[in-house]
Amino acid sequence: CHGGYNKQDDGTGRFTSLGFALGSVQRRAMDWLDWMLPEAWNVEHNNLHHFRTGEPGDPDLVERNLVTMRDFPLPAKLKYVAVAAVAAMWKWFYYAPNTYKQLRMHEMRRNGEEIPSSVDKHDPFTIGKFLPGMASEAPALGYNFVDYMRKVAGPFMLIRFLLLPAPLLLVNPLFFRRAVVNLLLADVMSNLHSFVIIATNHCGDDLYAFQNSVTPKSPSFFMRQVITSVNFRTSNGIRKDGTARPVHGITADANDFMHGWLNYQIEHHLWPQLSMLSYQKAAPQLRAICEKHGVPYVQHSVFRRLKKTADVMVGAASMRQFAPEWEAEEDKFEWKA
Repeated sequence: CHGGYNKQDDGTGRFTSLGFALGSVQRRAMDWLDWMLPEAWNVEHNNLHHFRTGEPGDPDLVERNLVTMRDFPLPAKLKYVAVAAVAAMWKWFYYAPNTYKQLRMHEMRRNGEEIPSSVDKHDPFTIGKFLPGMASEAPALGYNFVDYMRKVAGPFMLIRFLLLPAPLLLVNPLFFRRAVVNLLLADVMSNLHSFVIIATNHCGDDLYAFQNSVTPKSPSFFMRQVITSVNFRTSNGIRKDGTARPVHGITADANDFMHGWLNYQIEHHLWPQLSMLSYQKAAPQLRAICEKHGVPYVQHSVFRRLKKTADVMVGAASMRQFAPEWEAEEDKFEWKA
């Protein structure tokens, strides 16, 4: 989806960033069947998140998105329980509806339409905003809950929870019901796993948040990608005895597979169109460059990062703020929308 295999195109375009999972429900079902619409994910993640990482225009800014929980007068222990609940349902509760909101605004801009002033472009859109009485931006953006279900969540739910186990009805309806329950429980586990390896990539009191933007691909842009991202345990690095771990191999690949290769988040944000093997090779070199120039290269266990992320979500910690006066004047930039 990021373009890491664009140069290996077989001529069909299926495994390129312009073809993978895009264009139809059939393509989505075969390539990447998940709660979010791939076209919406492309806008929210590949565009907004990657080019505005850690700044107000980043739709995945955890500290801003969880401001209600951070400020809510609840005991800290209950807030941490709430974090666990969010982690178990975050893709359908937040990520799918919020990526679709960003897609709708993108389509309006592309069609020359103005985003209504009543719409907060950066306010996270959760599934709860479709409830009666909630201040939903959806009508102002030209859609409603029925549209959302028809285009985004509905196809996934139909295929995953009904069509996939449907053949079991020919054997025993009880088998079908138990299969549905298993699929629902598996979805909870999938949410938990993806939350741990995704939501923690850019959050913690040792990572920076920014107040404004810089020119894409400028020196400041690349520096930002490093100091507002974090790597987890990678297949490479140095053992306690000082010897280097192998970059590639069964053990190394198993570690990276379990992390979804998101343990190379710093390299990923510098070069999103590289392949996963390239991240394995680049990480030691990039770490050495950062050490040479005094640029923080943060790398911790995914579980340590989960604790740091939860601390920010409940208001027990905050992101580091990158002071505007530290910005290089020649790299300053302002997005039109």
